[in-house]
Amino acid sequence: MDIINSAQTEYKKLETKYIDYFPKLIEKMDTSTLREANQQIAQDPTNEVEAVKLNLIEISRSIELLTSQVNDDHKEFQKTISRYEKVIDKKWKQDITIASNPDAFVDKEQVLQRTIALHFIRQGKFKLVETFMKDTQLMDITTDLQEQFDHMYKILDAINNFNLEPALKWAKSKRKELEQRGSSLEFDLHRLNFTKYLVKQQDKKGALNYARLNFNYFRTRHMREIERLMCAMLYVNRLESSPYADLTSDDAWTDIQTTFTRDFCNLLKMSCDSPLYTSLTVEVPLTDDMRFHSIFACPVSKEQSSEDNPPMMMPCGHVICKESLNKLSKGNGRFKCPYCPSESTSNQAVK
Repeated sequence: MDIINSAQTEYKKLETKYIDYFPKLIEKMDTSTLREANQQIAQDPTNEVEAVKLNLIEISRSIELLTSQVNDDHKEFQKTISRYEKVIDKKWKQDITIASNPDAFVDKEQVLQRTIALHFIRQGKFKLVETFMKDTQLMDITTDLQEQFDHMYKILDAINNFNLEPALKWAKSKRKELEQRGSSLEFDLHRLNFTKYLVKQQDKKGALNYARLNFNYFRTRHMREIERLMCAMLYVNRLESSPYADLTSDDAWTDIQTTFTRDFCNLLKMSCDSPLYTSLTVEVPLTDDMRFHSIFACPVSKEQSSEDNPPMMMPCGHVICKESLNKLSKGNGRFKCPYCPSESTSNQAVK
C-alpha cells in the first residue's frame, strides 16, 4: 500500500501543476499577436511597405517571446515527469526470477517434445524428426505434416532457382482459400514470372503473350499494377534507368519466398515462425556486473567498434561493424556474409 500511496501522491502533484498546462498553451497561441497582425494586413492591403515591415517585426518579437515561454514551461514539465518516473522506478524493482518458472512443464513432457518435433519439421530436418520421435516415443506427429513441409521446401528450392511453376501450381490449387485470407500470392508469382521475361530474357513478345494468358483473372483486384507492367515493356532494353527500375531488383525473389512460406503456413493454421523462436527468445535486463564483452573488434576491418561505428548483427547471426557492413553492401544492395553463404541487405542488420 505504501508503494501505491507514494505513486499516487507524486501523480497528484503532477496533475495539479499541469492539468491546465496544454489548454492554456493553446489559448496563448490562439490569442497571439500573429493572428491579429495577419488580419490587419489582410483588411488593409494598401498599407505601405514600411508599415508592413513594422507589423512583421512586431509579429517576430511576439513569436520569439511565446517560443521562449513555451520552452521554459516544457523544461519544467519534463523535470516533473522525470521526478515521477524516478519514484516509479524506485518503488517497483525488477525481479528477473519471474521470467523463469521451473514448474511450467511438469507433467507436460509430451507438449514440449511435440513442440520440438514441429520445430524440426519446420526446418525441413525430417530424418532428425524420425529419430527424435523414436527416442521419445512420440506418436501424434502425422506423416502428412512432414509431407506438407517437404513439399513446401521443394517449391522454395525451385523458386531459389528462378522456377516459379511449382509455386504457381500450388497457389492456383489453393486460390479460393488464399483469396479468403486477402492474399495476393498468385498474382505476385505471375507478376514475377512476367518480369523475368523483361529482365532476364528481354523478351517483349514473350512477356506480352504471358500477360494475355495469365493476367485476365486478376484485372478486378490488380488492374493498376497490370497497367504498370504493360508500360514497363516500353523500356525493355533499359529498365534499370527507367521509372520501372524496381522491377529489376533481386529482392523480389527473396520477398516471394517469404510470402509463399507465410501463406503456406497460414493455410496449415500454423504461424510462420516456430513457437521456439517466439517463446524462448526473451530479453532479460542484466545488472552492470553481468555485462560482458563491451568492446567489439570487427573481424573484417580489425578495428574496435565505437558509437559511430557500432557492431551490426546480420540475419545469419554473424557480426561486423557498421562501416564494414556499408562497404560490403555498397549502400543498400544485397551482399554475401563474409563467413557463411547467407545473403542479406544492410537494412536487415540489427545494431
